[in-house]
Amino acid sequence: MKTALVTGATSGIGEACARAFVAAGWRVIGTGRRAERLDALKAELGADTFHAAVFDVRDEAARDAALAALPAEFAGIDCLVNNAGLALGTEPAQSASLESWKTMIDTNVTALVSLTHKLLPALVERKGAIVNLSSVAATYPYAGGNVYGGTKAFVHQFSLGLRSDLAGTGVRVTSIEPGMVETEFTLVRTGGNQQASDNLYGGANPMTAEDIAGTVLWVATLPAHLNINTLELMPVSQSFAGFQVARGG
Repeated sequence: MKTALVTGATSGIGEACARAFVAAGWRVIGTGRRAERLDALKAELGADTFHAAVFDVRDEAARDAALAALPAEFAGIDCLVNNAGLALGTEPAQSASLESWKTMIDTNVTALVSLTHKLLPALVERKGAIVNLSSVAATYPYAGGNVYGGTKAFVHQFSLGLRSDLAGTGVRVTSIEPGMVETEFTLVRTGGNQQASDNLYGGANPMTAEDIAGTVLWVATLPAHLNINTLELMPVSQSFAGFQVARGG
């Protein structure tokens, strides 16, 4: 039985990934800050197939302690799903909070590369897989996307760099780049504004967390000689960002 480590498993895509991988016969280590949500997932999926690792991905000491405490049956990680991440704020750069920018960089970039670096030796040994959750924001800029888009562009390029360095090791690396997915993403981004979330997703028939989780599982279970380098997904209702034209200035 293979084991996947999924960061940000307390909601959205990460939670859906945990369910999808367990349903496919994997063991899953789910990480996150909200112990009560991980405990509920453990009760649902079973302690023999789901292990809750409660820590903030930005806290390297807590992360290392949690990894060191993994039960023996969960210790061999075959797939790392770097899902934990967030967007904060929709303001233009000149009005944005520097603290929000730093939090996005610390979570979406620094924590991701730190955990990846930590697990690389084991993943090489097991000829495992790394699936990084980027975004269409890595490619298509939009007003208010500023640092969030920058962090996801980093994830895209970091994935390609890993792929280059890991050639010949048997380790597969994929950047999954979704467009609109209805999760808690917009609630987090707007500080809990349910109306903003409803307005964004209402009538749009967006993708679901389960859609992306199924894609992640598909990538992770492909034959060992196949690698999906980058995979961009959008709901049919969404298209690329349009050009902006400011007039009279």
